[in-house]
Amino acid sequence: MTDADARTILEVSGLRKHFPIYGTLLKRKVGAVQAVDDVSFHIRQGETLGLVGESGSGKSTVGKLILRLIDPTAGEIHINGEDVTRAGSGRMRALRRDIQMVFQDPYASLNPRLSAGSIVAEPLHNYGEGSASEIEDRVKRLFLKVGLRPEAMAKYPHEFSGGQRQRLGVARALALEPELIVADEPVSALDVSVQAQVLNLLMDLQQEFNLAYLFISHDLAVVEHISHRVAVMYLGKIVELTDRETLFRDPQHPYTRALLSAAPVADPQVKRDRMILKGDIPSPINPPSGCRFHTRCPFVEELCRVEEPLLRDVAAEHSVACHLTDSA
Repeated sequence: MTDADARTILEVSGLRKHFPIYGTLLKRKVGAVQAVDDVSFHIRQGETLGLVGESGSGKSTVGKLILRLIDPTAGEIHINGEDVTRAGSGRMRALRRDIQMVFQDPYASLNPRLSAGSIVAEPLHNYGEGSASEIEDRVKRLFLKVGLRPEAMAKYPHEFSGGQRQRLGVARALALEPELIVADEPVSALDVSVQAQVLNLLMDLQQEFNLAYLFISHDLAVVEHISHRVAVMYLGKIVELTDRETLFRDPQHPYTRALLSAAPVADPQVKRDRMILKGDIPSPINPPSGCRFHTRCPFVEELCRVEEPLLRDVAAEHSVACHLTDSA
């Protein structure tokens, strides 16, 4: 576990992203997709925060907002203490040295017209990091760091396996020596055996460079393996946030319990009581009143339907958004 006194790299407060919906008549705004709604968390140096939830929960949108690939509707994003939500393009360019991204698809995120060496060298050229020979030497070292041979620098993305392509993506993200990497489902497109290799690589790099990760995933086993703390998202909101051990040992929110009960266990002797959720996740265009989970919660009470629960501390470093935390 990371030191609780470590410097805070990223702090997100009240983050919202609503995508407007326009009607065909006069192009008037008729609604909005509430993809992210009042999300707050922080990440310390050398720490991994796992962000987990179903498809459509808003977790990938959070990652894009942090990198300012899209602009937030409201809220604040502080990187090393600086609020970047209103930073101009020039300032964001400078800040992106400290925050990089590893994308989900290890092929679509790589330019097929560039060689592997050119892909990793591109950030270094963009920021003027040395002469051509110095950049080439750095790229060779980066290839070795991620487990690729320097001779592979001349190859093109289609000549690599899926796991090797993702290693290329990691090398590119490391090129500018960032402090924070946003990893958006970085192993979901890989075979299970290759997933473990890439996860172990990320953990080794974190130890060596004291990196902070925002690790976005729907796979609880992957999140448990790599994360120090875990935030569970449902329909645009964080419903539970705590350290990994507490979350998997003593989950408090009914949605978290349902997710954990559905996760497969390798030991055939271990039997889990399944919590079956009825219905589908509601539309973020028109989320339910009160608690957004009340339409599927097996413990729902009248209060849940009318009053939205706030994310509150139930223990040290353990926050839950549920009216029934003590009784559910």
